[in-house]
Amino acid sequence: MGMFEPQLLHPVHEFGHRTVDFSRRIAVMAIVNRTPDSFYDGGSTYGLRDAVDAALRAVEAGADWVDIGGVPFAPGPALPATEEAERIVPVIREVRAQSDVIISADTFLPSVAAAAIEAGADAVNDTTGLADPELARVVADAGVHLVLTHSLARPRTAYPRPRYDDVVADVLDFLRRRIDTALEAGAAPGQLIVDPGHDLNKNTLHTLELTRRFEEVAGLGYPALAAVSNKDFIGESLGLPKRGRTAGSLAAAAMCAMNGARIVRMHNVEESVQAMRLLEAAMGWREPAYLRHNMGEANAPAPDDHPSGSAPAAGGTPRAQETRH
Repeated sequence: MGMFEPQLLHPVHEFGHRTVDFSRRIAVMAIVNRTPDSFYDGGSTYGLRDAVDAALRAVEAGADWVDIGGVPFAPGPALPATEEAERIVPVIREVRAQSDVIISADTFLPSVAAAAIEAGADAVNDTTGLADPELARVVADAGVHLVLTHSLARPRTAYPRPRYDDVVADVLDFLRRRIDTALEAGAAPGQLIVDPGHDLNKNTLHTLELTRRFEEVAGLGYPALAAVSNKDFIGESLGLPKRGRTAGSLAAAAMCAMNGARIVRMHNVEESVQAMRLLEAAMGWREPAYLRHNMGEANAPAPDDHPSGSAPAAGGTPRAQETRH
């Protein structure tokens, strides 16, 4: 069984500064949280310079997309819109000045989204699934992308013991309704992305089922995002703390990608980029970086495979047979 290739309504998406063909690309979204209490980094990118540098390092590591947030999803007191904007807008503005990478603002507030778009954001990543429907109009009027995410609780509130008759069916029903809301507000179908919300108001068993059945989410016809990186379902499945979940995160991201995810939201950018590029190569969507192995008349290793640094045996790969990007 190979990779599931969803029938996307609009495979090619035009962002403000890049075009992505999601029929042949699995975009890696890097995470930059300018919060003092970030889920994963514990506030290491709270400083403005730290946040900008982290975003630019992610771009250098190959990220297609950088998601910049100023408020965690976890329950907690509301942050005033002005303060949230003060956290993310300067980061967006400076990253945009230095890169054409896709930038999203991780926010559910319309006023913050508007300020982020003005600063150069190409998308709004709303992890509350339009808890404030006005956000859809802000995004539609600006002509930028909108990520619609499944979650049940009001923003920054707890939802203890979530229950679903069928978690995937319930998530799909929610996402279809939010898609309709966005379209009615004037958003274009080619500007919508869906996210089933791994771990968001879901327990580990719910999230594992979403991961296993991600093909059904991708089957909605919109590029599907898998935000799996270092989450609790990985820790609980493997018995590991946050800092030990990289391998599990890559496995979950690869599983979702093979089931149709076209964006993966990840902390460990370099490793994630390598994993997604390998999947693309296996699907025939991209050429290998080079070809040497068994490409010559003799089965000789490439020059840099020799411990002594000696040249390969006669019949080694001619340079003309290599394909590079």
